Amino acid sequence: MHARLIALLAGLALAAGSPFAAPSAPAAVPPAAPAATASSPVVPSAGSRAGAGSREVKVGEPVKGYAVIIGGALKADNDEVWGRMVALSGGKGARWVVFSTASETPDRTGRRAAELLEKRGAIAETMPVAPQLKWVDLDKAVRDERLLELVRSADGVFFTGGAQERIVDTFRPGGRNTPMLNVIWEVYRRGGVVAGTSAGAAIMSTIMFRDALSVLNVMKGQLREGKEIDHGLGFVGPNLFVDQHFLKRGRFGRMIPLMLAKGYKLGLGIEENSAAIVQGDMVEVIGGKGALLIDLNDVKTDPNIGALNASGVRLTYLDRGDRFDLGLRRIEPSERKQRGQQLDPNSAGYKPEYTTEPYYIDMLGDSTLSNAMGYLIDSSQKEVKGLSFDPKAQGSDPLDNLGFSFRLYKGKDSIGWYSDESGGEEYSVANLYLDIAPVRISRPLYTPWVAR
Repeated sequence: MHARLIALLAGLALAAGSPFAAPSAPAAVPPAAPAATASSPVVPSAGSRAGAGSREVKVGEPVKGYAVIIGGALKADNDEVWGRMVALSGGKGARWVVFSTASETPDRTGRRAAELLEKRGAIAETMPVAPQLKWVDLDKAVRDERLLELVRSADGVFFTGGAQERIVDTFRPGGRNTPMLNVIWEVYRRGGVVAGTSAGAAIMSTIMFRDALSVLNVMKGQLREGKEIDHGLGFVGPNLFVDQHFLKRGRFGRMIPLMLAKGYKLGLGIEENSAAIVQGDMVEVIGGKGALLIDLNDVKTDPNIGALNASGVRLTYLDRGDRFDLGLRRIEPSERKQRGQQLDPNSAGYKPEYTTEPYYIDMLGDSTLSNAMGYLIDSSQKEVKGLSFDPKAQGSDPLDNLGFSFRLYKGKDSIGWYSDESGGEEYSVANLYLDIAPVRISRPLYTPWVAR
């Protein structure tokens, strides 16, 4: 925490009506030595830096800034993501504010995030706005003019991980914007960066998952307002739903039911240690792995079945370096992929690598869906199938025998790209299709083997 903020906190602690009751401010964390930003960053053009020029932003003015949605588990050595955030905000010397509002240990979490931003050349300050800081009066803190000015003068805003409901309940209680959230929107509209990891990513869409620990329970219909789902802060607008820890935790299973329930046509799930940069209709994926784009524009469902079902879910896996135009629904593979091999299963010269037909016993498993997509686009098979169910479901659960089957298949527009340039097998895959159907699971699932 920098001297400017420490002095501010000390003054606030002495001021009448201050939101801070602590007798002294936390100890300062010395800034880390600046380092070069990530190589070949896409930086806003000269004069477009968020902190330059007039600070006034008109209500309703189009957003010029960048939403950086990080899928969680962001590693300290991920220079591409940390460096790119700083580059987008103006490069060396860009000013950032860090909100560790979601964290159980906001002091430690906020300081660490600020250090990692400073290591890439930023000037970062932690903001004392978190429910777990018991000495802070949050209602006053989100209205304090001196704190608001610190945010207003920033080029970037970073939300750490933790519990996303803490962010929403602090900055938009009861669905109403606080002055602090309005100032963050000012930064964003004029061209600044709003970034968040894990919980800080969940709040990026208008609707978010508040507390939905079980993907299968959501698939079985457990989608309650204020429980599993809630309003978010809406930085990516009303038409795109986002989710985090996505491939690792099989969260496409919970995204599709929410999108169907809330009328979303496009959803973007970001994997851990990876990020999606969203500006307008353009999405770019960077970092350790990738993201899954879910398109429900042509999906069909049958309400008479009485359980989750969908056919024609369009899936596109965006690997790191890929871009996607949400308006045109078009992928732009990375230069690495374009130097590699194009995989067009509808072309006469198509020569796939794989020929066997796999069956995935847990389609919601760690990266199972993205692995299946890479396999299928490079396979002679037209489809692969899988299943998901709860093997530990109790008899007291009225839906204990409800499971789901998955059929992943190629269409006339399916296409992919392959590269091993980085030393491993990497796929980008566009326009595979997914059908989901409810199935009845036998109970008990198995019985002891008896020889005949």
